[in-house]
Amino acid sequence: MSEKLRDESESEPGVETGETALLPLPFPENVMRLPSAERGEKLRVLEALLFAASEPLGEDMLAEHIPEGEDIRALIEEIQAFYVNRGINLVRTAGKWAFRTADDLSFLLQRYAVEQRRLSRAALETLSIIAYHQPVTRAEIEEIRGVVTSKGTLDVLLETGWIKLRGRRRVPGRPITYGTTPAFLEHFGFDSIDDLPGLGELKGAGLLDSNLPPGFAVPHPDDSEELGEDEEPLEDELTAGELADEIDEHFGEDGAESEEGVST
Repeated sequence: MSEKLRDESESEPGVETGETALLPLPFPENVMRLPSAERGEKLRVLEALLFAASEPLGEDMLAEHIPEGEDIRALIEEIQAFYVNRGINLVRTAGKWAFRTADDLSFLLQRYAVEQRRLSRAALETLSIIAYHQPVTRAEIEEIRGVVTSKGTLDVLLETGWIKLRGRRRVPGRPITYGTTPAFLEHFGFDSIDDLPGLGELKGAGLLDSNLPPGFAVPHPDDSEELGEDEEPLEDELTAGELADEIDEHFGEDGAESEEGVST
């Protein structure tokens, strides 16, 4: 019996039999595709940074923690693919990357969510106009809405961090122009301002009448940091208090709307 076992073992692949040596079997395909230890370490570093960050991280910031010349987008997309069917997903928001709870599991966390103040209709309309028509002045907002816009409404939107003071329009009176911020994109889950719903989507959601006037089109917003040709920068020496006083002066005492700025 022992002689038979010895003879069979000597004929196994990869074991020398006399002067002949058989080649070992090739590695399985999945093993050959495993990333190198060096690449795996880079993925671990990026995953740790994204997991621990309190806010979305840009690719430039992430690239500072791995060797120069590495394809940072390819590494991020590899992490994104790994988490695609898991409880958290890696998503791109406002041009940056962050882990977010999977959409189909968000209901599990509703009881733990901090309830946000709900914007009034006046604030939502104002925010929508600023988002689509930016850069836009208060007078232009009022012309589109058809009612006077109160300082309180704009104050609420400024406090949330969703809109900002961009500059001044190059017209008599030099009115202040408004635009949206990256915090606006992050809160509403947009990667860029171009992700705002278009005409077809707004109709489908019932937000626009199907019988629109001929030639009606949704404006193309521009949230670029650079001021337009018809804008000039705010005065550097203008303090926050002075700016608030100037806004008050623009609104006057009778500029309040009938709607509440915020409802809970």
